[in-house]
Formats: sequence, C-alpha cells, structure tokens
Amino acid sequence: VQLVESGGGLVQPGGSLRLSCAASGFTFSSFEMSWYRQAPGKERELVAAIRSAGRSTNYADSVKGRFTISRDNAKNTVYLEMSSLKPEDTAVYYCNAKLARAGVVVGYWGQGTQVTVSS
Repeated sequence: VQLVESGGGLVQPGGSLRLSCAASGFTFSSFEMSWYRQAPGKERELVAAIRSAGRSTNYADSVKGRFTISRDNAKNTVYLEMSSLKPEDTAVYYCNAKLARAGVVVGYWGQGTQVTVSS
C-alpha cells in the first residue's frame, strides 16, 4: 500500500497550491479519502474529506471557501486545491485513506508534504 503526496512547497500569502496524493495497493474507489495537516507543536487536524463516490465532502471551518478536495477514481488520486493561502496554513499535509466496514476500520497514511506560506 502506498500513498504518495506531492505538490507542496513555498508560496506567498494569497497564493495557491494544488496537492496530489497518488494511491496504490488497495481498492481506492472504496475508501474515504482525507487530507490532514500538522503544524509544528500542534496536533494533526482534519482539513478536508471526500467519500468514496466523490459526492460528499466536508471541510474544517478554517479552510471552507478556500480549499477544495476532489478525487479521480480512474487515476487513484485525490487532490486538494488550496487558494487564498494564509501563513497559518503552513504545515505538513498528509493524505489519509479510510474504510470502515462491519465494525472494522482500515486506514493508511502518506508520508506528508510540506506547505509553507510566507512572504
């Protein structure tokens, strides 16, 4: 199983970035996919999530209206479009895959990609 994030980097406040997470080794289309982030000295927090069929999404209040999560089940990839970035968005962003079935939860994490918002 692999989740490989890409697209992070240094961006100025107000700028945009697009993160990608390429998945392999499991049935991607069956899993809920999420993006989490962790800033230095803070706990990991949920940023956005998208259900397996891609019709249902949810976002942290801090990113609503600025971030958009999407998925392409044909490419086994989930995306996070980030705009109007703020310094407080600086964190390591992690991709997560989760499947809950019959009381059993299966989850996978990527290695993370650094996003730094700074002038």
